[in-house]
Amino acid sequence: MPFPGTWMTTSESMVYRVVPKCACSTIGQIMYYSDNGRFFDGDIHDAQDGMHKWSMEASQPLIEKNAQSHASFAFTCVRNPYTRILSSFFDKICGVQRNGKRYRGNLVPLLIAKYGVQVGGDDGKGEFDQIASFRRFLLFVRDTIRFRKPMDPDIHWSAMAGHVSTFVVNGGRYDHIFFTEKFNEGMQVVLDKTPQNHPIDLAKIPRFNESSGHGPERAHPVEDYFDDLSRHLMWEIYKRDFQLFKYDFDNPANKMPIGEVDLAEVHAKLGD
Repeated sequence: MPFPGTWMTTSESMVYRVVPKCACSTIGQIMYYSDNGRFFDGDIHDAQDGMHKWSMEASQPLIEKNAQSHASFAFTCVRNPYTRILSSFFDKICGVQRNGKRYRGNLVPLLIAKYGVQVGGDDGKGEFDQIASFRRFLLFVRDTIRFRKPMDPDIHWSAMAGHVSTFVVNGGRYDHIFFTEKFNEGMQVVLDKTPQNHPIDLAKIPRFNESSGHGPERAHPVEDYFDDLSRHLMWEIYKRDFQLFKYDFDNPANKMPIGEVDLAEVHAKLGD
């Protein structure tokens, strides 16, 4: 059975289900360092050795066997849906990517033509109405997720519950789900529960924010981007994310979780 988006250390000390826009670059680099004693030189998503990934065919039987037998500590990391979708907008839609091109080629021209989204010009650095454009982008996100038009939903804005669930429905079990907003606290639990060939001091680990600098800076507080209609769309798209991962839907200004993740609830509700 498939385990998409799953990474595992070569020593099989830990198994991680990647959730895009939720500190995955930093987590991947920590996993890489724990086995190799150094960080990967570049974006960890590009690494083709030094760790196992489901996207690499040779890794698949090892990940599948480990996950289904629950041989290692398995975890994932989640983030407030309001800040996650804003990050996706500024990075993937407004920003120029590492290759010097726009994300997914014709996606941005489509958004400009069909939804009236502005992105700050060719380099993403021009002035534009961030709030109006984001709200139009959110309508597009709803259309991709609800109607799969004008395209299938992208991994960077599809619901976290969908990513997290693939590990469960195919026979995996999570030992820990923690919050991007409490990263050191949550990642320390993983490190305390797993052996490392090379010990890690989280206080000294840099943050590998691979999307940093791609797009314009957010010019307003989070809550300013979400009017009544936007929040209605957020609930339609991300209801399960708010409920399962204990984030505050009623107050977009509160990025912190309002409870702890209930692993039994996650496995029960995402295991169908």
